Amino acid sequence: MEKVQGNKKSCLQPKPNILVSCRGANGKNNALAVAYCCNCSYNPPMIMVGITPSRYSYNIIKETGAFAVNIVTEDQKDIFDYMGSHSGRDEDKFAKLNIKVEEGIKVNVPLIGECPVNIECKVVDSILTGSHEMFVGKVEYVHANKEIVDDNGNIDFSKLELI
Repeated sequence: MEKVQGNKKSCLQPKPNILVSCRGANGKNNALAVAYCCNCSYNPPMIMVGITPSRYSYNIIKETGAFAVNIVTEDQKDIFDYMGSHSGRDEDKFAKLNIKVEEGIKVNVPLIGECPVNIECKVVDSILTGSHEMFVGKVEYVHANKEIVDDNGNIDFSKLELI
């Protein structure tokens, strides 16, 4: 099979597509679509999310040191697309989409109730990698729909239709 040079910018398709939610010091909730997200430690459990400094949520997370990762399924694709194409600078996206907001238990963050998994994180570090700043968040609490969790608390992602 013949190979040609691929585009460096898109050489790895990051998965999953997620929504990162946060709450400003003023109490205003916001969320944005994020494609750069991964586990980066299992002991202690940590997640890394990449956000460009031009995004409205960037300064909120820098100031508050907190965010939530909300895992999106095909059922929430419209929410994901809207959150990724509109800015919280211009409108209250939660109100516009009539998002069911649930409260974090360990971290002061809004959770997107429609999403089957919500992960509360506290920022412990960040790395400026070029176009994005990678926020490293220590996982403080994981919320998951009961029907996708086994008796040991493990999430069965095969039961979800991820975007």
